Amino acid sequence: MAGAPIDIILFAPLAPLLGVLLFWFIQLLFIESNKYFLGKIGKKHEPLLRFTNFIGILFQTICHALGFTVTKSGIAHFKVTVHHGVVKPKKEKKGVFEWVANTFLFLGPFFIPSAIIMIAAVFLIGSYPIAIPVDYTFAEGLINFGENLFHFSQQFFSFLAGIDFLDPRHLGFTLLLIFLGMGMRPSYIGEKPRKKVDMIYDLTNIKNHLVSKPLYLVLFFLVVYDFFYTSVLLQHPFFILVFSLFGWFSIIALVSIIVSHLIIALIYSTDMLPSPWSKIPFIMIPMSYVGFRTLFVFFPLGDFTTSVSLILMIITVIGVILILFYYKTNKFKTRTKMEAKRVKDGPKRIIRE
Repeated sequence: MAGAPIDIILFAPLAPLLGVLLFWFIQLLFIESNKYFLGKIGKKHEPLLRFTNFIGILFQTICHALGFTVTKSGIAHFKVTVHHGVVKPKKEKKGVFEWVANTFLFLGPFFIPSAIIMIAAVFLIGSYPIAIPVDYTFAEGLINFGENLFHFSQQFFSFLAGIDFLDPRHLGFTLLLIFLGMGMRPSYIGEKPRKKVDMIYDLTNIKNHLVSKPLYLVLFFLVVYDFFYTSVLLQHPFFILVFSLFGWFSIIALVSIIVSHLIIALIYSTDMLPSPWSKIPFIMIPMSYVGFRTLFVFFPLGDFTTSVSLILMIITVIGVILILFYYKTNKFKTRTKMEAKRVKDGPKRIIRE
């Protein structure tokens, strides 16, 4: 075991924890961006915003209920609407039990929905390779954390690149991914919209929750350090594996939010097209995909069939949008045509139409 004793004892346990915090903060930034762009289409698509609001509230309520379950408080009442969610425990527990349940409420929506998607992905992708620590230093912890994220991302992106929309399992997984991206956080569009709910609002709530019980925060770090020392003594990557899981959850969340951005961009673009032409890009999505899959039945590409079909579908939809923009709007017309007309009792003039 290489490395200075103070590094191994004091700093090494913090390495993967800092890695998780970094990816979680990036996740927060993407969520804020997603909320901003949802607001851009809100006036024309309020039902969509209400749906995303419902999904976000559902995630929060499930996480709070899971917190009550973990603390053995039980669930006496569970209600979710488009505007709010309510969970009431059977037993009112205070102290550390209440703190843990609220931790699930504040932090759970960032990780637990991703965990559900990851469980579904395991059945479609299989197992993931784990980097086994050779040293237990701060630098080695960051390296192993990064390697685990790289291996997971490599397999996850390979799966997404070859996703088969004609397979019900893959289609269901895609819908779960979209729901997660759209409803990572409630958009607060409803009876009483709250304009100032943003990333700062989330961070303030989390900070207030954590510092409200500093003793519990100290106990949390003691548990983390004890878990690290146990993993070192047993020479097993339990510690790095747990924190790598949280990193994987953030990767899934980021991918889902990026997919959500693409869907919002598609809706925003088609909103600028006149009706009924605005419906054509959406119709082209299934038509082009099925068409290319049918074409490749006669001209097979082997393992690349699904990937090439997906890429060609995306190119086709983008191409259709650009063509419609050119012919049905003035977005791509940089010059106005000039027409010569003769005015009565005057010379020939050029009049701008």
